[in-house]
Amino acid sequence: MVKYDTQQIDRTFYALSDTTRREILFRLTKQDDLTIMEIAKPYEMSLPAVSKHIKILEECGMVNRKVDGRVHIISLNTKPMRDAYNWLEYYSRFWETKLGSLKQYLENKERDSDE
Repeated sequence: MVKYDTQQIDRTFYALSDTTRREILFRLTKQDDLTIMEIAKPYEMSLPAVSKHIKILEECGMVNRKVDGRVHIISLNTKPMRDAYNWLEYYSRFWETKLGSLKQYLENKERDSDE
């Protein structure tokens, strides 16, 4: 098995557990380099609340922040999501193998009981 940084995976899944943060990430896939004001615009929450969501995304490495004077520009970093995807894919292959073996066992057992 490939070794994973479990703390990073935990931070990634924590960040993805919130709808607002997932929406922010989705918007950044459509238009990179959004200001915090642009990110906050569609939400009915305070700017500090949106900033808190962005801070969580930033701490887990899913977004990068550039500061240009008083303007904070946010861009997407997909590496943590790719790492989480690879982690999930490993377990997906594991369970597909186990379920395939179970299916074969049950089919053989059914065939044996019919004889």
